[in-house]
Amino acid sequence: MNAITRQELAQLDAPVVSFELNGREVNARANETLIQIADREGIAIPRLCYSEGLEAVGNCRSCMVEINGERVLAPSCCRFPTQGMKVVTDSERAVASQKLVLELLLSDMPEKEYTRHNEVDEWAARIGVGKPRFEARRQPPQDLTHPAIAVNLDACIQCTRCLRACRDEQMNDVIGLAFRGDDAKIVFDMDDPMGASTCVACGECVQACPTGALMPARDAALAVPDKQVESVCPYCGVGCQLTYNVKDDKILFVEGRDGPANHGRLCVKGRYGFDYAHHPQRLTVPLIRRADAPKTGDFSMDPDRVMDIFREATWEEALEFAGGKLRAIREQYGKKSLAGFGSAKGSNEEAYLFQKLVRTGFGSNNVDHCTRLCHASSVVALLEGIGSGAVSNPVMDVTKAEVVFLIGANPTVNHPVAATWLKNAIRNGTKLILLDPRKSELARMAHRSLQFKADTDVALLNAMMNVIVTEGLVDQAFIDDRTTGYEELKKNVEGYSPEAMAPICGIDAEAIRYVARLYATSKASMILWGMGVSQHVHGTDNARCLIALALMTGQIGRPGTGLHPLRGQNNVQGASDAGLIPMMFPDYQHVTNPEVRANFEKAWHVAPGSLDDKPGLTVVEVMHAIKHGDIRGMYVMGENPAMSDPDANHAREALAALDHLVVQDIFLTETCYLADVILPASAFPEKDGSFTNTDRLVQMGRKAVNPPGDARQDLWIIQEIANKLDCDWDYKHVSEVFDEMRHTMPSIGGITWERLEREHSVTYPCVQEGDPGQSVVFVEDFPRADGKARFVPADIIPANERPDTEYPMVLITGRQLEHWHTGSMTRRATVLDALEPDPVALVHPLDLAAMGGQPGDVITIESRRGEVCLYARADESSPRGAVFVPFCYYEAAINRLTNSALDPFAKIPEFKYCAIRVKVGGEPPVQVSYGGGQALEDSLKDR
Repeated sequence: MNAITRQELAQLDAPVVSFELNGREVNARANETLIQIADREGIAIPRLCYSEGLEAVGNCRSCMVEINGERVLAPSCCRFPTQGMKVVTDSERAVASQKLVLELLLSDMPEKEYTRHNEVDEWAARIGVGKPRFEARRQPPQDLTHPAIAVNLDACIQCTRCLRACRDEQMNDVIGLAFRGDDAKIVFDMDDPMGASTCVACGECVQACPTGALMPARDAALAVPDKQVESVCPYCGVGCQLTYNVKDDKILFVEGRDGPANHGRLCVKGRYGFDYAHHPQRLTVPLIRRADAPKTGDFSMDPDRVMDIFREATWEEALEFAGGKLRAIREQYGKKSLAGFGSAKGSNEEAYLFQKLVRTGFGSNNVDHCTRLCHASSVVALLEGIGSGAVSNPVMDVTKAEVVFLIGANPTVNHPVAATWLKNAIRNGTKLILLDPRKSELARMAHRSLQFKADTDVALLNAMMNVIVTEGLVDQAFIDDRTTGYEELKKNVEGYSPEAMAPICGIDAEAIRYVARLYATSKASMILWGMGVSQHVHGTDNARCLIALALMTGQIGRPGTGLHPLRGQNNVQGASDAGLIPMMFPDYQHVTNPEVRANFEKAWHVAPGSLDDKPGLTVVEVMHAIKHGDIRGMYVMGENPAMSDPDANHAREALAALDHLVVQDIFLTETCYLADVILPASAFPEKDGSFTNTDRLVQMGRKAVNPPGDARQDLWIIQEIANKLDCDWDYKHVSEVFDEMRHTMPSIGGITWERLEREHSVTYPCVQEGDPGQSVVFVEDFPRADGKARFVPADIIPANERPDTEYPMVLITGRQLEHWHTGSMTRRATVLDALEPDPVALVHPLDLAAMGGQPGDVITIESRRGEVCLYARADESSPRGAVFVPFCYYEAAINRLTNSALDPFAKIPEFKYCAIRVKVGGEPPVQVSYGGGQALEDSLKDR
């Protein structure tokens, strides 16, 4: 790092001091440590316990320096400069001390190397430490009980970097330093084996460890990569930046990178969920359904049966069959007889081209993707109320908030790295108000945790607004200057007193009053929500209430405030921005607007008046239209509606009824089994493209490895299908697609491909080239016609299906920490599959006992639409009378039970609430192994 001038330092917070470092004068802030200053000045000082970003503890003593001729040496990681101080890093005394520490540590190093970057070895070689003169201490045994992390305490130097990473960064509190003297050692929980501990396998300890005492379980860190490729994580919407380490066209391991959303942190999926790309079940050649293979929803995931159903084909044959049949259906039944489902797992460019293909090649707006099943209601309410479907503030703003209002979300599971920033903020004084029918891990840290009755969000939120209005806690100046419709909302909440709503939502009236006052009166309150808010028939109303809370208190438009729906998939924000929704062109420009259509007709070089002026069908509506005979053909790219749609039996029947189904994917998913032609595509690390995270941060994903066999890039496939439908496209590179996007999407108009390659990420809105981008929006006005936000009142609408005597319990669905979406990727990732191989239902222990069951028993869950059998896990996070089930397990596909009733505004299904009955017993779920657990077991035998 370049030397910093006194003038530059004077602009920073701490006072500036001048002192002597190795005989020359330097300027520094008084709150900088000597080791930080030395690094900036290009002076190397050994260090082992010190790591940038972790609290400095000075316990290894390898960074000792001599100060002013003092008799006692000082650790440079813990010492701060003072005016006129004289510091020497390479004096005889300092170097002798550094060498002795390293020699002592070297004497305990095992003969076996666990990592290529043992920092003890590296620093010893750098300062000339020879063979140690001391005998090694007693060496503890290796612990290989954890699927992700090998524990090699014979290489541990007790620097506590792992402890601080676990305790202070991730705040999981698993790792400790126990015992004293020669018996001191790193322990997990109560000195449990790592595999039996509460470790969530985020791997932060592995990334922090300087010696290989904690390492990936498969010796991956010993291999020398051919190259390192900077990219982003393919999973949730947080958008963590990472580095792929690649050898022989295979990803060896992944490391966190200092990106805006993660600053080096990763979760278990981001760090260990990468090898799905190399799974033997990857599709490598186009497949066409055999003429005698019937389409039924009753299929096996046994890969040995694939060739009984499909035959291999050339790309030329497959593309002609796929595109030719779609074209024939369009010509025979009309433009609205076709539909397309794109993917939020793909890039912005893929989403953009896919929706353009449907609109210009198919000729209709029948295009949608998984946001319809996730945050459609949030987007509808946000567009209606504030004029933008994106977040107002980044997740990192929780560190600037006095109060964080978290409702209907479990970020420790669904957005783990975002959860670490929230935990850090809480430690530093931010008050967390947690509202959820389920009790998440964050409840132990919450200032107030309100576990309200499922389906009563509007009652609770309106009661809060009643308090704010009746007690005069509104920001009247903000309301008058920047909003409309307040009087109507004020009148609506009059009947929602906390006393009246308390028995409905199950929360004491005083608790409602307390959190309402706390939210309204803090200097900065921020609202985050998840699909517990959005996936209801009243999901749009839930979001309307959250928007109204922010508006009436003026808690928006400033750092540490605002509205943030946490996005579930890595590019659900970007896919929506790019127009992969049936009623909006890119950048949320409505299809019914004649001027908008004319602009896109010109940009896309199609005939005036040729673009459809009616909103298309949504995901669930398409399934009904298939059954009615209105939709005859479909093109599905990277989506798995046979698993992700509600009432999945109905969805599978609909897909089987199509005249022609084209599926483009990387694995033989449940939807692929119903296809007429399957096109093998590229996995995330096999392509270049841009991706937009939940913070509106457009980031660059880069190709690290090649697709296997004859699999092809998704953009190439989309273009080939488009040209079979007479689109006549000729994009030579992904950058050409991005450039076309930015010229049709004002919000990213200032972001060039060259800038993305150079800077890796840019936040939108970024209208003009060179603009820095806006992380906080709505500072002065809202992007509505009058510049003002709009209040929209909401009243209680009950769930479509309530418990009764026949179905007395409630089903809540969601995700697991280790698995993601429908599991097609994570269940083929070795470590993730080993961590959670079997389908489970989380049942309150008292409910399980009342049924006569025990943890691990097979239970049968039944709704009016079907039944599944899976294993019971006793878990107090689920309230009594409710059962939580992840939707990633094929052998216990829980969406066969969920209700397809729709929110009338957003057309999102009610995944978070349906009536069920549960009994102990039933057929054990069919054992489905994707090879993860066995592959890990085999690799550990080799050690």
